Amino acid sequence: MSDDDEQKRVCHNCVGEAYLSEAITKNGVIALCDYCNDDEEPTIAIAELADEVEGAFERHYERTSPDPDDFQSAMLRDKELDYDWWREGEQVVWAIANAASVNEVVAQDVLEILEERHAVAGSDYVGEEEEFDSDSYYEEKGANDYNFRMEWDAIERSIKERTRFFNRDADAFLTRLFGNLNQLANRQGQSVVVNAGPDHEIKSFYRARAFHSGDDDEIVRALKRPDREIGPPPPRFARAGRMNAQGISVFYGASDPETALAEIRPPVGSRVLLGRFDLVRTARLLDVEALRSVFIEGSIFDPDYIGHLELAQFLGRLSERMTMPVMPDDEPKEYLITQMIADFVAQVGEPPIDGMLYGSVQSAGEHQNVVMFNHASRVLEWEVPPNAEVDARTYEMDEDGGSIDYSVIEWLPPDEEPKPAEPKWPFGLDQFEPFDDDALVSHYDGRAATLQLDPKSLQVHHVSGVTIATDSYDVDRHRYQRHAFPKIAGSLSIEGLDEDLGF
Repeated sequence: MSDDDEQKRVCHNCVGEAYLSEAITKNGVIALCDYCNDDEEPTIAIAELADEVEGAFERHYERTSPDPDDFQSAMLRDKELDYDWWREGEQVVWAIANAASVNEVVAQDVLEILEERHAVAGSDYVGEEEEFDSDSYYEEKGANDYNFRMEWDAIERSIKERTRFFNRDADAFLTRLFGNLNQLANRQGQSVVVNAGPDHEIKSFYRARAFHSGDDDEIVRALKRPDREIGPPPPRFARAGRMNAQGISVFYGASDPETALAEIRPPVGSRVLLGRFDLVRTARLLDVEALRSVFIEGSIFDPDYIGHLELAQFLGRLSERMTMPVMPDDEPKEYLITQMIADFVAQVGEPPIDGMLYGSVQSAGEHQNVVMFNHASRVLEWEVPPNAEVDARTYEMDEDGGSIDYSVIEWLPPDEEPKPAEPKWPFGLDQFEPFDDDALVSHYDGRAATLQLDPKSLQVHHVSGVTIATDSYDVDRHRYQRHAFPKIAGSLSIEGLDEDLGF
């Protein structure tokens, strides 16, 4: 192509790709378009359009092989097979035309410029195909999150081995990953952050607590005040979990009773108290599973678009990592990563993210777990009259002896006659009530309540057996006689295998 041809201009109306057309409108100059002869519209030089195409192809396309691979070649040589081979992809001129939404004439001019740029002296002679060769074929390549994975691996090693707290690199990386959660959605426009609560599809979660002792004292105490006993533990009793560090109290729940039971892995012979906790306000939850289907809309001509695609791919990979089964011995180390992510997510967004939905590793199918972060994990306490006596029982005596019966009774004191007013103390000293230090410390909580236990949902499950779901594989075992071959001077000794001797 001559220098004059490279100076040809193309207007925004001749470029159908939205991003490119808008860029020409914004940055082009009013001049004669050499393709539609309109002289009143913004234009750019055809060489500038070639620059844009070249950059987009470097980021999003790859040239396909002009020859069949070994397997395909073998199939072609097999005369008994009716196999035809064709080159993958799209011929380069049409790939350019479709990518930029231009006609064949514009695409051909762009191709000629790019072919000259990438021509290598002598390549025609040896028959080698170069980039943007007129006979080449191209196909779109998927995003590669390699850089994200490498950076994540480095941060993971740092968290596990060097700096667990105040890790600046981890904070910066997590900001890149989760800083715009509210903008992430799937192809149907459904956000990865879902609302749950009284006016939404998700209204409640189930939570269970196992009692391993045959003594009734613990379960009786839980039956009296299950709102306290099967809700999130006090911070001093909060053990480290998949989404919380030691001492950080959060609410773990499940979408259904069966999953709630499976998640606590109760041993045979134990008893489990299970209840449904209803959301009393709208809570914003990150759906970890939805991270696998994040859809990024954009243009291949936008240099930032490839980064967004790579991020989306890595988020899908990370969602799998966050929900993968972890062996008990590995939990302290492997949970560091998910704990770090949960801590970060709990601090981003306005309004803030209240928790995370994630798939259950104990129950197959579409069963979900939830973690409500500390700020959103408070359970509304039941209003029990201060002078009421609460009795709970686990069995009932009858003429046949006794039978299992779980029940709770609140005994209210009898109505008393009003007492005469006691004399007033001087200076209003009678207005001060005795200070109950224990009650204040035990039950004061400045957080807004998010959950409420439904008393009618309570059930006690006696664990009589555990079902294990497995994939089984046979073990093949053989015995072979080993033979030593004669050693030849200047060579290595060779050992071989003889026949299978069996067992």
